[in-house]
Amino acid sequence: MLNQELIGALRAALAPEAFVEGEALAARAAGWSRRDGIQAALLVRPASTGEVSTVLRLCNEHRQPVITHGGLTGLVHGADTTPADLVLSTERMRAIESIDPAQRVAVVQAGVTLQAVQEAADAQGLAFPLDLGSRGSATVGGNASTNAGGNRVVRYGMTRDMILGVEAVLADGTVIPAMNRLIKNNTGYDLKQLFIGAEGTLGVITRLVLRLREKPARQDVAMVAVPDFDSLVALLKHMDRALGGSLSAFEAMWPEFYELVTTAPAKGRPPIPHGHAMYALVECSGGGSPADAERFGQALGEAMEQGLVVDAAIAQSQAEAAAIWALRDDVAQTMRDAPPVTFDVSLPIALMPGYLDEVRPALARRFPGSLLWVFGHLGDGNLHLVLKAGMPASQARPDAEAIVYGALRAIHGSVSAEHGIGFEKKAWLGVSRSPAEIALMRSLKDCLDPNGILNPGRIFSL
Repeated sequence: MLNQELIGALRAALAPEAFVEGEALAARAAGWSRRDGIQAALLVRPASTGEVSTVLRLCNEHRQPVITHGGLTGLVHGADTTPADLVLSTERMRAIESIDPAQRVAVVQAGVTLQAVQEAADAQGLAFPLDLGSRGSATVGGNASTNAGGNRVVRYGMTRDMILGVEAVLADGTVIPAMNRLIKNNTGYDLKQLFIGAEGTLGVITRLVLRLREKPARQDVAMVAVPDFDSLVALLKHMDRALGGSLSAFEAMWPEFYELVTTAPAKGRPPIPHGHAMYALVECSGGGSPADAERFGQALGEAMEQGLVVDAAIAQSQAEAAAIWALRDDVAQTMRDAPPVTFDVSLPIALMPGYLDEVRPALARRFPGSLLWVFGHLGDGNLHLVLKAGMPASQARPDAEAIVYGALRAIHGSVSAEHGIGFEKKAWLGVSRSPAEIALMRSLKDCLDPNGILNPGRIFSL
């Protein structure tokens, strides 16, 4: 039960439409692909930074835990709640305040969706290059809070590389207006980095300054087959070099995943035949000259002459390019019949074959008859492993995690490449972070949120 004095103070400060509770709250899904509803005492929807500040100040005074909700597309249970929690949703903070085509920046509120930002930038002849399958629901505030990655990290970097400034509210209601609009600004600590990737544990991001890019005039896309993993790595280097920095995506698919998304009941069909060792989706974003397409085709032709590529299908239209991308995005095929156990890891590219050679047989021994699909953003060392264990995911997860994460420890890999830690991965944080690093994280948490009200229990236990 929430403190009645707190409820009264909140109702006095915010309009009636700011509150969702009771059956209306329980009817909201707790997250993407989830069937359970949100469990919370109250959901508050502030419409401005000032209102967020008021909510947090009052909750801090009453030691009331606050869980921040964006688009609820996270995959590590970072937005999970209990009946005693108060939810702060950014869903009424969806304004795109300005776009400056000359400076190439956008100022937006945290609750705006990624797709809305992309479309607004596109209308100005610009691009916001962050791209995720959940673009229509994911919010840029959530993207920043988790430092989301996505499909084009190989060229543009993670979310933090696309943010110039943020406005954030601390647990006590203090507003930190770090809304820098300059690419070059070496004036002391870069305070925005405290909040990017912190999963809402140090402050609530309310507004952002996003770095935009010139919109590519064309994109050339191909699906290719390679004879082995070494050829895949060599192809990545060859294409990046041959395309002069315009390589914008390099997505790897192991054959089990490629066959899954190109075989009925999946809607996709194979642009190149099954039966190859590995597949890659290659994308080049260029300036629109016919020479770009010629250079793309020439680079692939050279790769075939070198034996790095054994088959290729180059998209001849935007529709064909979209169909190739749809294969990579069709991860829903792994969820047929029952939810799988999913993993998002990163490690040095050269160590991937050995890592998979260790993990695959270990999972097969522990879960006889199981299915494992592997795909990922090879250009930035990020692999996604999806396990259908033949038993409920909750039952399989502990042993599966011990195998998948345990193999990362000796090679200094990351248990979370782009999804964050949340509740799901905090027991494994020590695989990727030293005791000294975790101690410093705790010190930052204690300093900025001494009462521990902001997303408590995420990343590490208080």
